[in-house]
Amino acid sequence: MPQRILVLLLSLILLASLASAANLEERVVEHRLANGLTLLLMERHQAPIVAVNLTYKVGGVYEHNGITGVAHLYEHMAFKGTRTIGVTDAEKEKPVLEELDRLAEAILAEKAKGPAADEARLATLRKRFTEVEAQAQQFVVPAELASLYQRNGGVGLNASTGKDLTRYYLSFPSNRLPLWASVESDRMANGVLREFYKEKKVVLEERRQRTDNSPSGRLDEAFAAAAFMAHPYGLPLIGWPSDLEALSRAQTEAFFQTYYGPGNAVLAVVGDIKPKEAIALVENTFGKIPARPPSPPVLTVEPPHAGERRVEVEFSAEPQLLIGYHKPAAGHPDDDIFDVVDSLLSEGRTSRLYKRLVQEKQLAASIEASSDYPGAKYPNLFVISATPRAPHTTVEVEQAVYEELDRLKREPVSPHELQKIINQVDASLVRALRSNSGMALYLAYFQAISGDWRETFNRRDRIAKVTPDDIRRVAATYFTKSNRVVATLVKPEGTAGKAMP
Repeated sequence: MPQRILVLLLSLILLASLASAANLEERVVEHRLANGLTLLLMERHQAPIVAVNLTYKVGGVYEHNGITGVAHLYEHMAFKGTRTIGVTDAEKEKPVLEELDRLAEAILAEKAKGPAADEARLATLRKRFTEVEAQAQQFVVPAELASLYQRNGGVGLNASTGKDLTRYYLSFPSNRLPLWASVESDRMANGVLREFYKEKKVVLEERRQRTDNSPSGRLDEAFAAAAFMAHPYGLPLIGWPSDLEALSRAQTEAFFQTYYGPGNAVLAVVGDIKPKEAIALVENTFGKIPARPPSPPVLTVEPPHAGERRVEVEFSAEPQLLIGYHKPAAGHPDDDIFDVVDSLLSEGRTSRLYKRLVQEKQLAASIEASSDYPGAKYPNLFVISATPRAPHTTVEVEQAVYEELDRLKREPVSPHELQKIINQVDASLVRALRSNSGMALYLAYFQAISGDWRETFNRRDRIAKVTPDDIRRVAATYFTKSNRVVATLVKPEGTAGKAMP
């Protein structure tokens, strides 16, 4: 088949899919509960399956020094159950958990004395803590939540914590929707932080693996801290070790009460449902949860940076490079243009950075860009990350990246490149919205970030209107040295050229 005919057929298929996607917007039903919960529904009867996405408008950006890591830790705790799930006797468990809290506070207070701490008292407290923790464990029914869903056909039970949002998702047979609504409304209203101190150790170990012992993790943490002096985007999502160790169950419970109310949540349900019946079900379960005061917003604004910031991280690993430029948040007109620049520079093997640095010059082993680092709700960074190909250096790669960015300022992007980007966006959107879980994720995400689920469909139309002049203006405005932060992973002195263990 001639290539032009194949391209034409693929284009027709894509256009038909997009027309179908456009019609999807008309099928979204939005309902707001009296307690503030936003409910988004879409009927799809291709299979007797439902996908749910419960998104809370809370993440690491709502933390501060002293409680860093609490959002991610609570995500772990949310799977530990409620007063009726994951426990044999909640009434008998409660005083045991409270005694554990008192012992943990006493241990922390004694350790805070530093050299003056009474080691004998610490040993006694720790021994008693171990005993009481064993008592508390006797009331635990391990992984009962997951087992309950598995027995009823649930798949994909999971959650994720980001800087802006925390999301809980699952797919299951449509006739199990009442069970899900009962369980999840119970988790929203009556979550119990059991196995709290045990789970803190799990998170600390996760931090050691993903950050402390990871070259990319260490570099990323230093990069964010250099990029955001004031704004909490600069704090580590996993948390500082000292904060995690000191974090109390009471502080975590207070965080839950502040940010996990129904008014701070978006629930998307997509699949084999009848909207009127689903609304009635959600009203009868989630609707009974009392409203809570509005969650406090992030007030801190990152001040303008008066010059480039550079940071080096020493680690016995191959070099890596991160280059970031400050940019506006989601909702700003320029944000869509950055999405286009992202695709232009790093989407696929025909993208500019990949072709120039990986294929032609062979300076880099890998290179990619991201237009919303580390979150999207507040002003963030456009980031380019690269790994040099030996024997080339981060200096060579960095200079080559700047040459490509300067080219954006000088030369208009061709219509062919812009059309390719629109095709990529269209194809990605069609793939994502084809599944119930993908549709639920997109609807909940844009409602939570932008306050309008219609962004799922509107964003594509705005990207299609981006012009070469828009790209040149954005490149000239934002890709400047004074607006830049650079982080480089380097080997410690004396280790260059040595074989890695």
